[in-house]
Amino acid sequence: MVVCGDDALAHRLAAELREVYRERVVLVGPAGGPAAGPRLTVPGQGRASALLGRVSAVMTGAPPATGGLPEVVEADEPTEAVLASAGVAGAAALALVYDDDETNIRAALAARRLNPGLRLVIRLYNRKLGQHLEQLLDQAALVALPDLSPGEVDASTTVLSDADTAAPALAATAVAGTSKIVHADGLLLRAVERTPPGRGDVADPGLCTLALLSATTNDPAGEEGSDSSGTAGPRLLPDPSTVTAATGRGTVVLEAVTHTGPVLPAGRLAGRGIPVSELFSRRLRWAVAVTCLAVIGLAVASWLTTGDHPLHAAYVTLLDLFSINDPAVGESTARQVLQLLSGLVGLALLPLLVAGALEALGAFRSASALRRPPRGLSGHVVLLGLGKIGTRVLARLRDLGIPVVCVEEDPEARGVALARRLRVPTVIGDVTQEGVLEAAKIQRAHALLALTSSDTTNLEAALYARTVKADLRVALRLYDDDFATAVYRTLRAAHPDALTRSRSVSHLAAPAFAGAMMGRQILGAIPVERKVLVFAALVVAGHPQLEGRTIEEAFRPGAWRVLALDTTAPADRRPDLATPRPADGERHATGLVWDLHPGYVLRPEDRVVLAATRRGLAELLGRHPQPGPVGRWPSE
Repeated sequence: MVVCGDDALAHRLAAELREVYRERVVLVGPAGGPAAGPRLTVPGQGRASALLGRVSAVMTGAPPATGGLPEVVEADEPTEAVLASAGVAGAAALALVYDDDETNIRAALAARRLNPGLRLVIRLYNRKLGQHLEQLLDQAALVALPDLSPGEVDASTTVLSDADTAAPALAATAVAGTSKIVHADGLLLRAVERTPPGRGDVADPGLCTLALLSATTNDPAGEEGSDSSGTAGPRLLPDPSTVTAATGRGTVVLEAVTHTGPVLPAGRLAGRGIPVSELFSRRLRWAVAVTCLAVIGLAVASWLTTGDHPLHAAYVTLLDLFSINDPAVGESTARQVLQLLSGLVGLALLPLLVAGALEALGAFRSASALRRPPRGLSGHVVLLGLGKIGTRVLARLRDLGIPVVCVEEDPEARGVALARRLRVPTVIGDVTQEGVLEAAKIQRAHALLALTSSDTTNLEAALYARTVKADLRVALRLYDDDFATAVYRTLRAAHPDALTRSRSVSHLAAPAFAGAMMGRQILGAIPVERKVLVFAALVVAGHPQLEGRTIEEAFRPGAWRVLALDTTAPADRRPDLATPRPADGERHATGLVWDLHPGYVLRPEDRVVLAATRRGLAELLGRHPQPGPVGRWPSE
């Protein structure tokens, strides 16, 4: 694997590939100073390698290793010569994560010439350009390698945005307090550690049990479970009998991230999001109802007094109401009285029509304006910043049905238009000014997401929010990982009973980029103590371990387990379930079915989502896993 980048995302991505997936990695990045040309640095030396060692230590919780780090090619620009020296011609995948779109595109075109069958993962901010670039590079690979099938070429190029990939984790932090999630066709899945249930208690199995922890009831740290019980750490993907027999041990359970708080009000007008009650006032609705009753009464009276057919009597009443009937001269007194009364009701109808038109116009005009937070709102999420990241997170939160109040200083920010269209309450103002957070009802909020582009603004807002509500759940977006760690530790020490998370975008986006480099079938990975579970989406055809077997027979304890079945028709399936859906704020139905019958027989055309160990996934894919650094990740 080759990773090219000039910021923290490149280092985080290289560490993710090495530590989680055990891949051999070459890192291409700018030199510490002026360089005469590209040069290969000995592993473990140089400023880039030192930084990568610190990132790896943060990810694994172990001190930096002296060996096993990726090779580093120091170069200011990813020219064709630099890519060749990094071994792109023989690499399996290349990630281009420079902050400049033009640099990434130029390098992608050069890499496709060097290696037509290379799997490309490109970081681009321009979505439309990214779609065209995917098609262009896939077409180039198809022309250069005509023996490849269209399916293989389709999996060769993936364009991602760090904003899109970080948004699901930030949304999950606001809802569930964790960013260790897996994204699968619009669903957010998390692995939850649960302590051993007490006597007589019934544990919630969630979607399934992923692992048995090494910790026991008497030894929460896990030493007794590792030594005396002979488990040698956690047991991944245990069978049901093993889970039942392992009393006193904690478990890791897979759950879907859902919102259990207050729900969004129903009854919205299609396309505009306006409640019907806001379109016309209550007084106007009562006036229209009384007028309709009067018209009905006049029609009934005309039918009873004149003896006409009921439909004809109603027709005559409407003609009198709109003053387009002939005067009832020479007719009976009752007919004349009814005509006069109908004319009076018609006079009252005209101002009602004008008032209704004006109120409807005012309602639709207010729909284009930003809403203010409702007076009784509580249990919501306060979202600070509607920039690139905040816009994506807002769409994910609304996709989960979570009430949100946004705070943005710039009324022309890119996310303001989305908030206006979705009728999300928004406060325009500087969050550091007094009264702005109070206007967002921070004292009754469930969580605070500080996602502005300024670290100091996010920190100041979080500290002030904690003075208003000490137990508020807080998640901050901070650029520097070291600064984020220091802020997290300090806030946790100052407020031990409140949940605090400080995350950088590179920290949250790296797992998605790493999964794309492994192939579109990889959905993500979740660590379990010092082991890792990988989630993947596979088509059953070509895998004899799955094809023609039932769900129960396809389960191999300790290696892989089928979790869900994609019921979408093969022609309508999304090629990559891990790629977030468009951030349009609309809810999308998923085709994944998680409650599978054990006797269901897997067909070749089925696509399944499974959890596997690294060794088990390598066996399914016909690969040979790379050995990991000594003392880092024990063998599974």
